Amino acid sequence: MKYVVTPTYNEKDNIRRLLTRLAEEVPDARVLVVDDGDDGTAEEAEELGAEVLRRPGKQGLASAYVQGLSEALERGATSIVQMDADLSHDPADVPRLFACSADLALGSRYVPGGGTRNWPLQRQLLSRFGSLYSRLCLGLPYRDLTGGFKRWQAPLLRRVLAHPIESGGYAFQVEMTLRAHRFGASIEELPIVFTERQEGVSKMSRDIAIEAALLVPRLRFRR
Repeated sequence: MKYVVTPTYNEKDNIRRLLTRLAEEVPDARVLVVDDGDDGTAEEAEELGAEVLRRPGKQGLASAYVQGLSEALERGATSIVQMDADLSHDPADVPRLFACSADLALGSRYVPGGGTRNWPLQRQLLSRFGSLYSRLCLGLPYRDLTGGFKRWQAPLLRRVLAHPIESGGYAFQVEMTLRAHRFGASIEELPIVFTERQEGVSKMSRDIAIEAALLVPRLRFRR
């Protein structure tokens, strides 16, 4: 059973377009929205046929993904795509991620054919530096370690989530891929184009970037 898991925090302006596109691109997939907001996103998602996991207040991206991915497994998912709700990740790429035979498919901005669109130079530099920094610190071969557009096969995901995740921010993305790599999983990067959101406000902040920079070196020595 295919699932798409997407965390939301005040994404009412985007959720209808996202769910409409997903219904067109992957009509055989269920969508689980993990909502921390109170702007009506959850109600809008339910009206459009999505499954919704409501959480009391903003608890962070990492915990939203962990809870959402775990819930999808509980509901019988065999293959799970995780993606942003703000249309930065193109729903047209979801079928390619599902079709990939690897244990983990990474939607990558930094392999041939990938890229970004309408992103400020500062964000581009921060993202590229974050991935390079993580590669060097952890000895990983993957070019895009900070992206959140991924497809997990259920057996691998269960192993990755078997122990608590340390990171509470965007370093969560690095930590998850590192765990999969250490388990010897097959991991493939597929090119995607990341588009800056048109509605709403980005959740990235300086504090999140600092947290990631401090956590990544520690991950090298954790098992």
